[in-house]
Amino acid sequence: MAWIGVAVGVLLLVTAAATVVGWRDDDAPSTASAASNDGRLSHVHGLGVNPADGQLYVATHHGVFRLPGTAADRVGDGRQDTMGFTVTGPDEFLASGHPAPDEDGPAHLGLIHSNDAGRSWQALSLAGQADFHLLRFSGGVVYGLDSSSGALMASSDRMTWETRSTLEAYDLAVDPHRPGTLLASTEKGLRRSTDGGRTWTPAGGPPAMLLHWSARELVAIMADGTLVRSVDAAATWSSTPGRTPGAPAALTVYENVIYLATRDGRVLRSSDAGVTWQPMLP
Repeated sequence: MAWIGVAVGVLLLVTAAATVVGWRDDDAPSTASAASNDGRLSHVHGLGVNPADGQLYVATHHGVFRLPGTAADRVGDGRQDTMGFTVTGPDEFLASGHPAPDEDGPAHLGLIHSNDAGRSWQALSLAGQADFHLLRFSGGVVYGLDSSSGALMASSDRMTWETRSTLEAYDLAVDPHRPGTLLASTEKGLRRSTDGGRTWTPAGGPPAMLLHWSARELVAIMADGTLVRSVDAAATWSSTPGRTPGAPAALTVYENVIYLATRDGRVLRSSDAGVTWQPMLP
C-alpha cells in the first residue's frame, strides 16, 4: 500500500434532494438474520454507540444491527452493504456503501443519513459517485475516504465536498478538539495532518491498524492485537497488557468502554482498557 500526500484541492459541488433510499421499518426491529448460528455477525465494517440509548450499533455487509443485550437486532429493513459508518449525535448516523442486491439505485450510495437511529435512510450527496469505506466526523466537518478513487474528501454541509488529498489508509481518526488534525494508519506507519487532510507527515508511534480518538484519549490497535493508548495527541504511547481475542476489524470507544469487532464476526467489550474482553453475543 502506497501513501501519497498530494493536495488536490478539487471542489465538487453536489446537489441532491434528501430522498429516502428505499427502506423503512416502523415495527420493532427483528433478530438478525445475518448472524450465524453461533451469534456472530458477518462482515462487520464499523461500530458506533448511540448517545440517545447508550447502545452499540454495528454496520455490516447486510445492514445495521443494534446490540441491546445478548442478541443482534436488525435496525429497520435496510440490508445495504454499510461500509463507512459514524454516529454524529443522538439517533443521528452517517453511512456509505452499496445497496442490497435486490435494491434499486446507484452502485455507490455516496453519503446517506439517518435521524432515527438507522430505521430509515436519506440520500444526501455523491450518490453514484463516492463509495466511502471510512467516514469520520468532528466539529461539524465530515471526512470521507473514497475507496474507488483514494480521495480523502471533506464537507461542512454534507452536500458540497472538497477533495483534500489522495490517501490509502487502514483507518482514520480526527481530533475531537481540533477537527483539522487527523491521524491515518497506513502501511508505512501513522501519518498526521494538521490542515484538514490536505498534507501529511510521518507521525511516528506504533504500527497501528485501527484508531479511535475520543475526548479523553487516543486508542489504537495493532495488527497483532496489541492495544496502545495516548493522552497527548499521539506524541507518546503506552501499551496495555494482553491482546485482542482475534484479528481486529472495527473499533470504537464510548465512556471509557472499548468496543471491538473481530474479522471472524465476534463483538466484544472491555471496561479495563483492553486487559480483559467480554463477548456481547452468546
